[in-house]
Parts: sequence; C-alpha cells; structure tokens
Amino acid sequence: MRDTAGGPRVLLRRLRELMAEALEPQERLDRIVREIAQNMVAEVCSLYVLRADSVLELYATEGLNPSSVHLAQLRLGQGLVGSIAASARPLNLSDAQKHPAFAYLPETGEEIYHSFLGVPVLRAGRTLGVLVVQNRTMRHYREDELEALETVAMVIAEMIATGDLARLTRPGIELDLSRPVSLKGLPFNEGVGLGHVVLHEPRIVVTALFNEDSDVELERLETALDSLRLSIDDMLSRRDVAFEGEHRAVLEAYRMFANDRGWVRRLQEAINNGLTAEAAVEKVQSDMRARMLHMTDPYLRERMSDFDDLANRLLRQLMGRGPEALAEILPKDAIVVARSMGAAELLDYPRHKLRGLVLEEGAPTSHIVIVARAIGLPTVGQVKGVVSMSENGDAIIVDGEDGQVHLRPQADVEAAYAEKVRFRARRQKHYQELRDRPAETKDRVHVDLMMNAGLAVDLPQLAQSGAVGIGLFRTELQFMVAAAFPRVEAQERLYREVLDAAGDKPVTFRTIDIGGDKVLPYFKGAQQEENPALGWRAVRLTLDRPGLLRTQIRALLKAAGGRELRMMLPMVTEVGEVRQARDIIDREVRHLSRFAHHLPTRLKLGAMVEVPALLWQLEELMQAVDFVSVGSNDLFQFVTATDRGNTRIADRFDPLSVPFLRLLRQIVRAGAAWGTPVTLCGELAGRPISAMALLGIGYRSISMAPAAIGPVKAMLCELQLAELTKVMDEALANHSASTDIRALLRQFADAHDVPL
Repeated sequence: MRDTAGGPRVLLRRLRELMAEALEPQERLDRIVREIAQNMVAEVCSLYVLRADSVLELYATEGLNPSSVHLAQLRLGQGLVGSIAASARPLNLSDAQKHPAFAYLPETGEEIYHSFLGVPVLRAGRTLGVLVVQNRTMRHYREDELEALETVAMVIAEMIATGDLARLTRPGIELDLSRPVSLKGLPFNEGVGLGHVVLHEPRIVVTALFNEDSDVELERLETALDSLRLSIDDMLSRRDVAFEGEHRAVLEAYRMFANDRGWVRRLQEAINNGLTAEAAVEKVQSDMRARMLHMTDPYLRERMSDFDDLANRLLRQLMGRGPEALAEILPKDAIVVARSMGAAELLDYPRHKLRGLVLEEGAPTSHIVIVARAIGLPTVGQVKGVVSMSENGDAIIVDGEDGQVHLRPQADVEAAYAEKVRFRARRQKHYQELRDRPAETKDRVHVDLMMNAGLAVDLPQLAQSGAVGIGLFRTELQFMVAAAFPRVEAQERLYREVLDAAGDKPVTFRTIDIGGDKVLPYFKGAQQEENPALGWRAVRLTLDRPGLLRTQIRALLKAAGGRELRMMLPMVTEVGEVRQARDIIDREVRHLSRFAHHLPTRLKLGAMVEVPALLWQLEELMQAVDFVSVGSNDLFQFVTATDRGNTRIADRFDPLSVPFLRLLRQIVRAGAAWGTPVTLCGELAGRPISAMALLGIGYRSISMAPAAIGPVKAMLCELQLAELTKVMDEALANHSASTDIRALLRQFADAHDVPL
C-alpha cells in the first residue's frame, strides 16, 4: 500500500462516495473492485459471493478475464477461495500456486499471478463471500493491508445482506443469506406458529459505516466502554449469571473481556482506518466470532456467546437503544428467536403479538419453557445455529409438535403449515365445546382439571380453559418481574385480584419459591452456590429469612378475608419444616386478629412433594398437612439425578417409566390411605399421554398450563378408566423396569379410540 496511514482512509472515503452514487449493482461492484486494486497497488481484485447451493460465484473482478464474471465458480471448500469461505479465515500467500488447495480456473486467466490475499466477507460471523487481491510478484501482504481488506469486506457484507445484489442472480439461484433453511430441535410446547423473526438479542444493523472524524469516534467508543464496564455487574445479576450457573467465573470473564486491551486496540484500529465506532464493533466482533468458531478448545468456543453479548451491549450503548425499543416495533406475528432467555424476559414482550418461541438452548422443564407453555406459545428448543442463521423480519415457521423450524420457508411449505394451523383451529373449537362439559371418564369417574398460573394476566384463562380452579399459583413470578421486593400492599393487591377472578373456584398459592435457577438480582442475601438446585432455595430460604415469609403470609391472609385460603410450601424436605411454617402462620393470624382484620374463613396448608426424602415420611406428612401437591418436575430431577437445565441429559430419562410411575403411585396411595387430597401440578400433567398414565395409577386431580386442559379433557372423556387401571397395574407389577410405558399407552389409546 502506498500510504500506510492514509491508504485505508482514502479507500473508505472513495467507497462511501460510491455507495452514495445512484449506480446499478453491477456497476457499483465493478467500481469497488477497481478502487481496491488501485489503492492497494494490486493487479487483481475479485469478489466471490456464496450462493444457496454452496457455490462461490465470481461477481466482479478487476484484472481477471471480465467475461468470467458470473461464470467462474468454485464449490465451498474448493481452491483457495473455497477454503477461505469454509474456514472463515484469511489467506496471505506469496506464491499461491504452491499451496495444496490451489485450483486453477482457466476461464479467469489468473495463472500469471503469484501473491494472493483473500479475506472472508463476514456478517455476524457468517460467511457471505470472499474478497481477493493478487499480484504477479511474489510478496507477502502487510498486516495493515489485511486489515484494510477486511474492513472493505464488511462494507460489501452489508450490500449483500440488504439485498442489493439480488438483481444480479440468475433465475432459480439464490444467495446463501436468503435460502430456505429447515432446522431440527426438540418440541417443548405443541402448536404451530407462522410469523416473522424477532431476535431476542437483536444484532443491531449498523448503517453509518464511515467516520468523518476519528477522534470524535474514539471518544464515543471510550465513553460507551466506560458505561459498559460500570453496568456489567448489574447486567449479569439481572440475567446472564442465572443462566450460566458458574456466577463468579462468568462475571470475571465479562470483566476481563470488557477490559481486554487487545479487543479495545482492535476497535481503535478499525476507527483509525475510517470506520465509525459502531462499524468498528461490528467488524471486530464478526472477525472474532469467525476465528473462535474454528477453535478446538471447547471453553474458548463457549465464550463466543460472551463476546457476542458484550458486543451487542456496546452497540446499544453507542446507539442509545434499550430493549423497550424492540417492543414498540414488534411485528403482529412475532416469533422470538434466542440462544436462551429468562422467564421474566419473555413476559416483557406484548403477549398478543407473540406466535412462537425458538431457543438454541433450553430444556423441557426449564422455567422459560414452563412460562411459554403457560401462555400457550408453540416452542422448540435446542435448535443449534438458529440465531446466526436468522435476521430480524425473516419469515419463519415453528412446529412445536415435531420440533421443526423452517426459516425463510418455500411457498409450498408455508401453504402446508397454513393448512395445519387451520386444522388446529378446528380442533381448538372442539376443545372450546368441551369447556363446560364435566371432566368425567366414560365409566363416570370425575377428575379435577386445574390450571397453573403466576401472574394477573393469566386469570382470564381460568374461565376460557374450563379449569375447576388454580392448582398452582406461582407467587415468585411477581418477584421475578419486579425491580425490588414487592411490598406487602402490592402482594395483597395481586392475591386479592386472583381470588376475585377465581370466584368460588379454589386457588392454591405456593409460597415464594426463589433460589436455585430463580435468581432475584436485587436479593443480595443469596450467595452463589456450586449446585444451586440442591441449595438454599424455596422453603429453606424463607424459613431462614422469616421476614420474607411473614410478609407474604400477612398479604395472603388479608387478601383472603372472608374466603378459604389454600397455601402450599415448596421443596419441603422434613415434616418439621411444615410445623415451623405453621408456627409463623399462627403468629400472623394472632397479629391480624389483634387489629381486627378480616381473616379467611378457613385456612388449608399443603406441602409439595418434590424432594425424595419425603417418600420415607409420607405417613407423617399426610397427617401434618391438609393436602399434598406433587411437583413432578423437581421430583423427577432429584430422583434421576438429572439437572433439568442441562441440555445434554435433560431428555435422557423418561418420566413415563416404570420406576418413576411406581413412585408417583406410592404418593397418591398414601394420600388415599390417610384421606389427604393429592394433586400433581408438574408439567407431566400437561400432555394427554402422560395425563392418561397419571389417571391410570390413581390421580384424580391434576394441574397444568391452561392451553393443555382442552386436549387432556378430550382424552379423558373417551377413556375407560377401569380398563386402563388394570393395564397400568399389570405393567407396574412387571419385574422388568424396562417396559415401554409410552408404547403401551399408545396401543391402549388406539384400541379404544382415545385421542392423544
């Protein structure tokens, strides 16, 4: 390069002028490669663009045979250009023809050139093409020349992404960025959603690429970095720490990245080369992501998401955009696509605009999935790569029944799913017709179908679903979506609203269940734990911090004045914990009586069975409480030693297995023996096949997401329960614990026309 200080800046200035001119796409590309060749004193500059069929097509050249444009092609991985596209790494060679990957294309006339510098055209770490310069002489291109070419490649990436080159493609051929993609994940909540992508951590589109004054941009960058560093602790405590688990390690990693001199230096160099601060962040992050994708160290590859998150946050600092801006521009058929997210974050989106949820991570019993089920959102998880493949506004289909995600679907696929949605609507109409019908089996056995809830916005679904009551009201959701501990008045207001909406239907309030993976950023008393699921959480925490429990009990007692109050303790491990909680309740009752408050007409105290230790205290438990609820999610997690948030093993064991069903039957039989009502309120109740198993082993009260009540009732009304009970008894009496219960239930359903 002739002028190491001014070369890149001069080139970027010329490119900015070219971008502003009213030119046809091909002429613009031809002028761009000509400018690059002149600026870098290169005899050749060529641009190859990646097509949807994994072919790199020559789109523009200066120096090679011009008739080869749109004719010269290389497969992904073929030749030097194909190798760069496949690896997303640059190649800098003084004698390209001696490289083992060299492939000669006779139509281009490139055999006379020796030195070769090629860089991938990257956007969000994804390869869209390759930009190349060549010279006859054998020379090694300098680091600043490589930097300049990478910067130009980023500008070209935006041209490709915005569709400028679409008019240059031949009929029947599409660029890679716009090709249809079908991805397979795990179905987490049934339903079909057709809509448009909303990236939960949206990659901010940078439109201002070239700076007018480097000093001003450097100052903007430093100000944004200072703000970012100051806010890291708050940001991590709000969301990221909860999902990473190793809180301190992640916090230190973020601090390290935000203060990393190498990262900051690369940002500054990009600005000095003529980019705006925003464009510099985008370029450096795209380069880093492409490099880290090919690292073999799994720890370093996992840190990609940390870098991505940090870069996104820095972009938002620079552009002054908060998460609330996304909600304002949300399409009416939004399908949220995210690597992972918290339950409270999903509730930030306007619910009436949501049509589906796609997660790269997640597990069937993680809390984000539970909330998605509660609001009836079709959900697919563990869809690897979906975030980087998606752009905001892309058409997308989510099939929560078979775990398929179709990105930018073809017209015939979209038509097929539109028909599937119409079929589901007809089925939903059938469920609506069942709403007021008693939940009775064919042989006249009544079953209480209850719904799970957690916020005031869930309450209209009590009447719409036909539930006979709320079997589980998760009071902690009010705490999770708040910025500070809700005051007693706010809690009382919510509980009274819930009871008013329920009318004469029963409501079971679970006392606050925080800790574990439900981290409250404002609760400084919680310490990080190596294994939070087995740590200081739920009733253990509230008995140690009785002020929390007393405040909530006081709010519940006042809200339920003149009505029955049903209160349930989560994660009870010893019957003694029930007695401690009852003492606190009695103390609050006496306190309110002293001041003549209107008290509940009746108070029922229950406990959740989710810790295996209670299985050896069932007799004492049934005598100590008024009712029992089985939390099948945590119980299954603890019984099988399976972390429900660990995607590697979350689906390794089946709750519809002989050992676990025997255990569940043991609990319901203990309740029957002591006259203590037993309800199961975990996610196991929410699918017709697993609800069918629960009925077959003796459960007559189950609680689920509102959207699940219709399908479960449709199954129940066609069921001959006496016959099913015989089949289940025989299966559980079988000494082979490997009996396929799911297959057995499907055979029974097929033979008796029971809809699943």
